[in-house]
Amino acid sequence: MKVALVTGGTSGIGRAIVVRLRAEGFRTLAVARHPPTEPDPDFMACDVTSAAAVGALFAAVGRDHGRLDVLINNAGAAGANALDGDDALWHAIVDSNLHGTYYCCKAALPWLTEGTGRIVNMASVLGLRGVPDQTAYCAAKHAVVGFTRALALALAPRGITANALCPGWVDTPMAHQRFAELGIGPAEAAAGVPTGRIATPAEIADAVVWLLRPESRGITGHALPIEGGGLALP
Repeated sequence: MKVALVTGGTSGIGRAIVVRLRAEGFRTLAVARHPPTEPDPDFMACDVTSAAAVGALFAAVGRDHGRLDVLINNAGAAGANALDGDDALWHAIVDSNLHGTYYCCKAALPWLTEGTGRIVNMASVLGLRGVPDQTAYCAAKHAVVGFTRALALALAPRGITANALCPGWVDTPMAHQRFAELGIGPAEAAAGVPTGRIATPAEIADAVVWLLRPESRGITGHALPIEGGGLALP
C-alpha cells in the first residue's frame, strides 16, 4: 500500500486531504501538533517548526513503513502583522509555513519513492500577490513557491515531482478568522471572487489527488492557483 503523510492533517484543508487520500487507497498519516477531535490510529504528533521533531517523525515513518510515496506540506499559521507589530508573530508565521515545509521535505527525501514520489506544498494566493497587513504570511508563502520551484529541479533526476497549490478563500477556520479581522462574512468574501463563491476544502483535496495521478507526472515546479479567477482581475 502506498504511504502518504499530510502535515496539518487534523483540521481544515489538511483533514479533507487526509480523508480523500484514504478514500483513494493510501495509508495516510495525519500529522499535527494536537490530536484530532475523533481518534485516528494513523495520527502522529509533531511540531513542524522543530527540526529535531521533524527528524524523529520521518525516522519513525521510515522504520514503520520503509517508504513514503506522497508528502503534503499543509501545516501553517496565519495572522495580520503590521510592520510596527510584534516580531514574534512574524517568526511564528515564517517558521510554520516556510521552515516547517523545508524541514519536512529535507527529512522525507531518503524515503520518497524513486520515479513516482510526489510532494505538494500548500502555498496560497498570497504567495503570488501581496496584502498590506499580511507581510509575514505573504513573505512565507512567496518563499514556499520559490522553494518548490527549486526543489522540483533538484528532484527531477529522481522522477519525483514537487508542486505548490495556491488557494484563495477556502471555507476553513483560518479563513473565518480572517473574515473576523476584516469585519466581513463569507457572503461578502465570496462577492469579491469572480466566480462568486469560496472554495471548499474538498476542492483543494481534489487538486492534490490530480497532482498525484500518473498522468500528472510531467507537471512539476508549478504554483497552481485555486482562487476563483481573482488573479485574472486587472
